Amino acid sequence: MKIFLDTADVEEIKKAVDSGVLDGITTNPSRIAKAGRPFESIAREILAMVPGDVSLEAMSEKWPDMIKEVKVLAGWGNNAVIKLPMTRDGIKALAILSKEGIRINLTMVASQNQALLACKAGATYVSIIVGRMDAIGMNGMEVVRDTKEMIKEYGFGSQIIIGSVRTPLHVLTAARAGADVVTVPYKVFDQLFGHPLTDGGLAQFEKDWSKVEGEVT
Repeated sequence: MKIFLDTADVEEIKKAVDSGVLDGITTNPSRIAKAGRPFESIAREILAMVPGDVSLEAMSEKWPDMIKEVKVLAGWGNNAVIKLPMTRDGIKALAILSKEGIRINLTMVASQNQALLACKAGATYVSIIVGRMDAIGMNGMEVVRDTKEMIKEYGFGSQIIIGSVRTPLHVLTAARAGADVVTVPYKVFDQLFGHPLTDGGLAQFEKDWSKVEGEVT
């Protein structure tokens, strides 16, 4: 399973890239707004920093405008993947753009029926908003599992992204559900490295090693 970071914070991205385990980035208007810089400036910097896919969001609402905007955004980098919303216009734009070889991440998917439409229209990624679904009492991972089976059954080429991740538990259950990608905020990414047993054991090793004479040369 690939791990993406959901952020537009350049410093967070640098640290995640340096870890050696980051596969890509997703952004959204809220993340960009927090960065406090012009969209194109920060988007191009992120595209240059990250070796994997970077999802940039198109904000047009009507499909003809979406197509124009997506083509501009896709030209900013070979690793650019453009996010479109799960709307009728989003699906229509996706169906047209995918035939032209432009990679699209269809977002805000909350049901298997929506995922089916995204796959049929040629989405590179289908982003299922598991955290948002769980927050209103839905079982987001059940939708992920059913969508994964559907993709296998019909041979669709789309990959599933788990979005709206809130805790490390979402990452674990995403892996168990067979998701292709999980995209997480930096706080959750950082939490994946730690565990009380690991921390306690290493502290004990360090304490014991201090009593040993000699050094490794």
